[in-house]
Amino acid sequence: MVIVLRFVDVQGFLREHFFHIVHVKDTTALTLKKEISDILSRYNLNIHNMQGQRYDGASNMRGAWNGLQALFLNDCPYAYYIHCFAHRLQLALVVAAETESSIWLFFSKLTSIVTLVDASPKRHTELQSAQAIEIEHMLDTSERETGIGANQIGTLHRSGTTHWSSNFDSICNLIDMFTATIKVLEMMFEKGSFNSIHGEAKGALLAIKTFEFIFILHLMHRIMGITNLLCRALQHKSLDIINAMDLVSTTKALLHTLREEGFDPLMMHVKSICTQYDIDMPDMSARYKTDTGRTCQQKDVLTVEPHYHIDIFNAVIDFQLAELNDRFNEGVVELLVLSSALEPKDDFKSFNVDYICTLAEKFYPDDFTNQERHYLRLQLEHYKLDVPRQQKFQNMTTISELCRGLVETKKSESYHLIEKLIRLVATLPVTTTTAERAFSAMKHVKTDLPNKMKDDFLADSMIMYIERDLVQDIDSYSIIDDFYSVKHRRVQLR
Repeated sequence: MVIVLRFVDVQGFLREHFFHIVHVKDTTALTLKKEISDILSRYNLNIHNMQGQRYDGASNMRGAWNGLQALFLNDCPYAYYIHCFAHRLQLALVVAAETESSIWLFFSKLTSIVTLVDASPKRHTELQSAQAIEIEHMLDTSERETGIGANQIGTLHRSGTTHWSSNFDSICNLIDMFTATIKVLEMMFEKGSFNSIHGEAKGALLAIKTFEFIFILHLMHRIMGITNLLCRALQHKSLDIINAMDLVSTTKALLHTLREEGFDPLMMHVKSICTQYDIDMPDMSARYKTDTGRTCQQKDVLTVEPHYHIDIFNAVIDFQLAELNDRFNEGVVELLVLSSALEPKDDFKSFNVDYICTLAEKFYPDDFTNQERHYLRLQLEHYKLDVPRQQKFQNMTTISELCRGLVETKKSESYHLIEKLIRLVATLPVTTTTAERAFSAMKHVKTDLPNKMKDDFLADSMIMYIERDLVQDIDSYSIIDDFYSVKHRRVQLR
């Protein structure tokens, strides 16, 4: 378990540094909380001073009642838990969708098909040739329009766990190259030189030419098309919180609309594709049977259409909405919107005295007394006429820059309550980048040769590796001299 500290130093610089790593055999929330508390207390850091916390998406950490974040909130209720904005939201939504077993099977088949078709340069060339013929045919029949940048010949995109948009790209590319993919698989089945190729190609053809595969392919295309804009917006380094929260609302609204009104248009589209490729359509009024051949054991027998409508279509969208509501609940959205009133970008366009006062009163009540909240409003009235007009604060875009500017110009002495609130907001953790870099660094530090190093030695080695900017001025010879002098003193004591 990697521990990273995010803080604002005395000069107003926002810092985020690797702090420690600890091996935990028991990953229950109570054990993790104890380990974190023990390490922090070892360095005289009080957990009651925490202003924010951030973990990965595991249920033992993010659970609203018994998760790690909930346990810390019991001790320090203002250690706000904010899901990382830029951390693979689309992959998290895919994982949420895969809770439904049919979706998991779909992505498994999709990966196998893409890998098989794109496994060699020969197949890659055949795929592009088939796509070129298909595009030429569609242009002749006016099914496609010509234009600059249109009708480009691409390739299938493999989905992966390290690229947030790879699943959506993979789905889009397969839809665009569906006919070409089928043709390549048919050529592999007919002309393959090995029995294994025959078998793999036949299995891929049986998978891709089914109603369920096409239904889920286009369902996920529509769902991920709705969420894609939000995912892209949250990748920007200079995050516009107001616009991001607006996109959260519109994404939820569009998913609700798709759930209520999108099933029938989707079914009509899928049926047209099945007709085009001569794919058998299931009898929607027939009783639904599981893959084991057993009829669903329900009091009211489930038919095929409700299975696709309720068990897959509605269920997957509900999983998406639940994931978004979990990551962007009303409290978090309000906190971020109010915090954006402090941002200096666009010449302090978002500045709002009432929002800032509400932020201090509602989310940081223990950090400001009633009298300080009164003085805060008075400081804000002077601040809005003073700071935005100063040349030093022109063209600033982030709260961390604003905090640093207040310290450098000594405006923090006049507006100490505002600066205090800015520091509190700046420490809100919205990224796991440092933690991910730490785990990547561990692969270089904890190699096969020194794979038995203890936790403390591993942590020290990782600090030297990750935070190399902090130690680059340390002279190695001075360290050797220090160790030598320690040894010499021990000899004298004897």
